[in-house]
Amino acid sequence: MKVVSLVPSITEALFDLGLTENEVIGRTKFCIHPGDRIKNVPIIGGTKNINIDKIKALQPDLILANKEENIKEQVEALMDDFKVTVTHVETVEDNYYLLKTLGNIFNKEEKAQLFNLKIYEVLEQTKLDAPVKAAYLIWKNPYMTIGSDTFIHHILSDIGFENIFKNQTRYPEIQMEDLADAEVIMLSSEPFPFKEKHIEEMQAFYPDKKIMIVDGEAFSWYGTHIAKCEAYFKGLLAEIHEMQR
Repeated sequence: MKVVSLVPSITEALFDLGLTENEVIGRTKFCIHPGDRIKNVPIIGGTKNINIDKIKALQPDLILANKEENIKEQVEALMDDFKVTVTHVETVEDNYYLLKTLGNIFNKEEKAQLFNLKIYEVLEQTKLDAPVKAAYLIWKNPYMTIGSDTFIHHILSDIGFENIFKNQTRYPEIQMEDLADAEVIMLSSEPFPFKEKHIEEMQAFYPDKKIMIVDGEAFSWYGTHIAKCEAYFKGLLAEIHEMQR
């Protein structure tokens, strides 16, 4: 089966499940994992600006899209000519069923189940002893954070953080003053590429708070990615434990 993936984390999952470059025949420019495998897969635009003509030329048997990451009208235009599966992953349970579905579609059920078991193991083994109030920022100018109906929120919660914006939804805009209740402020490496200079800017406003850059992929890439994040989460939690001493 020839498949085009419009979602970076799903592209990674397809290769992790054992698909080859002969099967994954199209990807977005943001599909960067696994680096050694995807370089030979044609790019069909970005997640928000798909090149429909390029996809038509590839003649895939299946297109994998995502409700949040892709533009509804573009995906619907593809549905006129191709079989399109639209995914929606908000919780860890949703992710379980995503991998289960991919396993069923591509006859990789056993591998999908192994990844699911590993993800639950990682989340079970990397937990804070007591909840820590956190703010997770995904954008600057304006500052934007995450509400409770996001995959990032659920990963944060599963490893023991309390999202101070849990009463909000999606990706609300916030002001610097809104971060006052956070014990730790996390600046994500994506989609906005927060750097050390942004920590310094924020530290001037909140000199006593723990402010840190975190790996955006570890929190926002669903599919198989969390299965590979055990060492990262353990290191992150060790840093938080150090802060609490």
